[in-house]
Formats: sequence, structure tokens, C-alpha cells
Amino acid sequence: MVLPSFKKKPMNFTIITQGCKVNQYDSDIISAAMIKQGFTAAGENEIPDIVIVNTCTVTAASDKKGFHIFSKIKRNYPNAITVVTGCYPQAFPDNLPKNAELAVGNGSKEKIPLLIKEYLNKKVQASDISELGGAYEEPEELSHCNKTRAYIKIEEGCNRFCSYCIIPFARGRVRSRALQNIARETEFHARDGHKEVVLTGINLSCYGIDLGLSLYDAVKAAAENPLIERVRLSSLEPELLTEDIIEKLSGIKKLCPHFHLSLQSGCDDTLKRMNRHYSTAEYKEIADNLRKYFPSCAITTDVMVGFAGETDREFKESMNFVQSIGFAKIHVFTYSVRPGTAAEKMDGQIDEKVKALRYKGMSIVAENVQREFFTKNLNTVHYVLVERQTKPEFINGHTENYIPVRIYGGEAKRHDIAAVKITKAFENYCEGVLI
Repeated sequence: MVLPSFKKKPMNFTIITQGCKVNQYDSDIISAAMIKQGFTAAGENEIPDIVIVNTCTVTAASDKKGFHIFSKIKRNYPNAITVVTGCYPQAFPDNLPKNAELAVGNGSKEKIPLLIKEYLNKKVQASDISELGGAYEEPEELSHCNKTRAYIKIEEGCNRFCSYCIIPFARGRVRSRALQNIARETEFHARDGHKEVVLTGINLSCYGIDLGLSLYDAVKAAAENPLIERVRLSSLEPELLTEDIIEKLSGIKKLCPHFHLSLQSGCDDTLKRMNRHYSTAEYKEIADNLRKYFPSCAITTDVMVGFAGETDREFKESMNFVQSIGFAKIHVFTYSVRPGTAAEKMDGQIDEKVKALRYKGMSIVAENVQREFFTKNLNTVHYVLVERQTKPEFINGHTENYIPVRIYGGEAKRHDIAAVKITKAFENYCEGVLI
């Protein structure tokens, strides 16, 4: 008689990701490493055995949210092994959530499955937070992307040390990915059916400064794949976008004319205190050059209000400059003190009520410029990457210059790139019809 075999069920895991597109990419890499080591991804209604929180520490609100997530995990899943990883433990290794079994820095994320196995043997809280540096850390295992756009991280770290920013401490110095590995991952996603890839990094504009290359070389490496129809760039710092680089980029026809060009403030005095590396005049010149070589481009941005020492005059200057550029979209946020940064010790910290008023004022500007950009694109034809069908009567997607569009009439399926005429503009999206 053959006895039945009772194999122990593999432990399952879930990953909660805070913050930026780089963190989302890193979470996908962690997931691939976990699966390779025999763990399984928890289903939507399954209770996870392991919860990994990939944290963000760009603002005080991010930290607060991260600690709240840990409290909620321990309340909902008291028996789960919890892992804190990402930027928060890297930047603040001495102030970790007390209820996390493991703390893992940005340089050790792919070790998480092995560290979990070690914890299961010893049952002792542990941390692996090492100093960041050296060459770009190439992932051992690529991750299949279930989103319509596939993200490819091409750069890690930042050398800029803006006075308000903790990220150089959390991500280390600039390390650029080799061109052959960018091409390899582009091919990986193309074979999965993706038609658009998004190149991302902590300071994307700095790509290649450690390799004798430039951002143009990375875009070219991705665009040369015949199965890829669109290459998009994530957030960019302005100062390295010379006219020469912009002109060269315009020769890559697959590059989407959408540039998220981080501003932070439209006042020169504020920019100096922030230790940003450009003036408003230089920023405007870069924006003008982008429009010169990409006439239909969308320029989006981030604007901070309430930075240390920001006077009413400086805020008004910033608001006037923002209105003058003609942005397609603006992400407005308030300054929060980050421990260990130069701005922490600056005089003139702004009252929270004043910050709230300035946030409201700049947000009204943001609403107006987005409405103007949508209106400007009425009755124009764009190419929309179809993402999903949320209701039977319409499907959603984004144009090459990143306008969110609801498409009515006709048929198009996920991953299609369809010609669409924009017919109506609303507050947060446009409507269009297939042509």
C-alpha cells in the first residue's frame, strides 16, 4: 500500500509598497526573489504568513504612514512575520518599528528570503543594513510586470544633497546600470507583451555620469528593441538636461513627449536655500528647449510650499513662475523637516497653518494649469496605450504625452496603442473616441 504524501504548504507573503516608482520596481524584484526561494504570493483573500513593507521616507507623513501600517499589520495578522525594508530603515537604522522581526536596508533587499529562512531557524529579531556604494546592484531575478507599462530601473542613488532631502542618505551615491542589462530587461518585458517601458531611477538625469554615458544612451538601448513601441522617462532633475542632450533625445522617435521636470520652487532665493542646482531662468530655458524639440510635449512637475524661510514674497514669486511655464500637471506638497538634513537646522521654519494656506493657493494654480492643458488638447489626435476596461461602455488609457483618457465607442484591448481623438475635457481626465 502506498501511503499519501503530506508536503508542508509553502509559506506565503505579501508586499506593501510605499512611495515612488523605484520602490515599486524594487518590490517586484523582492517578489521574484521570494518566489525563487520557494515562497508563494498570498492571494487577495489569504492571510499572509509574511508581510514585507517597502518603506518611503521622503516626508514625515511617509514615516507616520509606515508606522501606522506596521501597527495595522500586527493587529490584523498577529502571527505574521513582518519585514521592514526600503528607505526608512536605511536612513534611520536606530529608530525602527519595534514590532518588526526583520529590518533590511536598500542594499540587501534581494537577501530578504534568505534572511527570513534564517529567522525561522533562530527566531531572533535581526537587521541587515549595510553601507551603500560601489557599482549598480544588478538583480539576480527579473520580475514579470502585471501593469500595462513595465518599469525598468536604470539608475540608483543621488549626489545632489538638496538641503531638505534625506534620499541621498537612504539610497547612496549615483550608480548607473550597464546598457546591456537595460537592453536585456527591455527584451524580457517585450517578450511578455509590453509595448511601453518606463525608465526610472532616483536621479534619472544623472544616468551614466559614473560610466561615461548619458541618459540618451539608456533611452537608445531600450528603444532599439523592435517589439517596444514607446519609451517613457520618469521624474527628471533639470540641471543635466542640456540642449545637446535634448536634441539627441528628440531623434529617438519612440520616446514619449512627456517630461516630469522637478522644480520644487519658482523663487531663486528659495532654490538657493534648497541647494538646488539651477535658477528659474535656467529652468525656463530647459522647458523652452524641450518644447523646441518636442512641440507637443507635456511638462509636469513637483512644487514644494512652506520651505524654511519662505516669505510671502517668495511664495508669490514661486506661484507666478509656476503659472508662467504652462505645466500640464503639478504635484503640490508641503515641506516637512527631515532629521539629519541641512534644512532641519535652518531658521524660519514655517507655521503649519501658513503651509496649509500656501498649499491651498498653489493647488488652485495646479488645477487651473491642468484644465488649460486638457482644453488645449481638445480635438487633437493622440495615441493611447489601452490599460483597462472599468465599465462596459468605456476603456481607459494614457496618451503619449500622458493625458488620462476614457475612450468611448469601438473596440480596443489591453496593451493596444490606439489612435484617439480627444473630444471632452474634465477636471482629472479627458474623453475621446477611437478613429
